[in-house]
Amino acid sequence: MKESIYLETTVVSYYTSKPSRDIIALAHQEITRQWWTMAISRFNVFISEVVIKEAKLGDQEAAKRRLEELKDFPHLELTDKVEEIAQVYMENLEIPEKSFRDVAHLAVASVYNIDYLVTWNCTHLANGEIIKKLIRLNESFGIHTPIICTPEELMEV
Repeated sequence: MKESIYLETTVVSYYTSKPSRDIIALAHQEITRQWWTMAISRFNVFISEVVIKEAKLGDQEAAKRRLEELKDFPHLELTDKVEEIAQVYMENLEIPEKSFRDVAHLAVASVYNIDYLVTWNCTHLANGEIIKKLIRLNESFGIHTPIICTPEELMEV
């Protein structure tokens, strides 16, 4: 049985964006492009309505490319349990209110028992201090904590 991935919006954004002039962003784009085809065949990939809403933001041509790549992935529902856990995360993970979608990604991946949350957001998601707090919270609720990593950390060996 394949392991599961919750694909956070930054990954599809790097995958579909035009090459950046910023060397770090360009490296992330290239890593993501190499990772993408491998991941699609190796894992069960899921998204949520939060990913779709974020993918629609910004430049319309870029949004169109993102949405095209996301169209075939199954959506995980934003249930009452997901919303309840997201609220707990907002109150306890010290993530700013303006970044409420980040806690939604964490809640979806945790509630649905997803193996990996894949992201390039190292401020609020792939962040050691946040992950440590998240593990403690999830243990107290008896729910799963996904492995939160970047595409680079989930490359095929």
